[in-house]
Amino acid sequence: MKRHHIIATLLLLCGLPCFAADKPAASGKPNIIVLLIDDMGYECIGADGCTSYKTPVIDKLAATGVRFDRCYVQPVCTPTRVQLMTGIYNVRNYVDFGEMDPSSTTFANILKNAGYATCISGKWQLGTDPELPKKFGFDEHCLWQHTRAGAGKAPGRYMNPGLEINGVAKDFTNKEYGPDLVSDYALDFIQRKKDQPFFLYYPMMLTHGPFQPTPDSPGYGEKGGEKGAMQSDGINRNFADMVAYTDKLTGKLVAKLDELGIRDNTLILILGDNGTQGGMVTMMGDRKFIGGKGAPTDAGMHVPLIASWPGKAAVGKVSDDLVDCSDILPTICAAAGATVPADLKIDGRSFLPQILGEKGNPREWYYCWYAPKTDDGIIAEFAATRDFKLSRTGAFFDLRTDIEEKQPMKVADLTGDAAAVAKMLQGVLDQYKDARPASMAIPFLGPKVKGDGRHGKSKKANKAAESASKEGL
Repeated sequence: MKRHHIIATLLLLCGLPCFAADKPAASGKPNIIVLLIDDMGYECIGADGCTSYKTPVIDKLAATGVRFDRCYVQPVCTPTRVQLMTGIYNVRNYVDFGEMDPSSTTFANILKNAGYATCISGKWQLGTDPELPKKFGFDEHCLWQHTRAGAGKAPGRYMNPGLEINGVAKDFTNKEYGPDLVSDYALDFIQRKKDQPFFLYYPMMLTHGPFQPTPDSPGYGEKGGEKGAMQSDGINRNFADMVAYTDKLTGKLVAKLDELGIRDNTLILILGDNGTQGGMVTMMGDRKFIGGKGAPTDAGMHVPLIASWPGKAAVGKVSDDLVDCSDILPTICAAAGATVPADLKIDGRSFLPQILGEKGNPREWYYCWYAPKTDDGIIAEFAATRDFKLSRTGAFFDLRTDIEEKQPMKVADLTGDAAAVAKMLQGVLDQYKDARPASMAIPFLGPKVKGDGRHGKSKKANKAAESASKEGL
């Protein structure tokens, strides 16, 4: 069955028309797309210095828009998604891995209330209640890991995937490729909503493991496609192909906007959800970069961020202003002219002015509270600037010379600028000291290990930090 026939059939199955006559676009309201790439760290984009993989489409978007050099997210998937969608640090609203508090207000809720058509297409992993996507503000959804989330409960995400389209399960068995299917759904949504303001949240399933051939790879659909992918230079060929396919699908998205004549009225934000899978080798020129997903360090949290908005965004600008994933919500709401309810008390700060080439109000620090599986306790809590980091444990790091955080310093021994920054960061930690709701209280871990900057690197914590990749999450 042709792919467009598959999508049309699914839309009819779910009671949605293949095309709809929508009201004219509201004046001044741009379309907004947030494209979240799974397990792609900062080092994987050519525009950021990668020489192992090819990303020409994303590189061009960076060259013609704004590339943010200092974007930080959470070390694994669900914590980032909760923080990104709510604009609130995990310390205040994170429930557990694979879940989001059903009472949460998301960016989709706010934009829907502002008159936007809303859609999520891609990876879910936020709870199995069939009604959650609508509760979180999405009119339509095409999802992997929704009601059948969890190991062994549904087919995989790549060849022959199992998806759920507006609550209807659909398993594919003819070598269809999951990323293509959710891309087609996203593009169909854009086609149907082109004449009104729309918000598309597109959490791609790529580039997460298992590292398998894509439809553009030799041997796609053949048994044992994961074997023999490791090259002599340490680069995983399948992962390289998956990065290239991510770029290809990004190109299809941009081409659809161009085809419909709405590209100039569409803000696109592209970012990663955490660092690349632990141990993955990527070259940045002569520098060998090792992926650090799951670790609360630069390798686990530093991701690409690109803003593209022709005619609006500054052209070719590179910003070293700090951005964290809580900032996405206020930024897109500001672009849409949508008011963020004051009672949410979000932690994010809009960087829309920087996208438009203005100075804005850059943040001085970002904060992290990291407890991916709450039964395992808190793995890390810290506040950081571009150059320094202070853990709740008291470990202080100079990230300019110790990016891997192997040489903790004592605050009492600091002088000059480092001492002043440590005092400021302690104030940030004090600000969030009692932010965790009593009903969500979880324990700290055992005694800290020298040099790791964590809240106790017990064996249990190590397992928690590493399990996400192994479990396919």
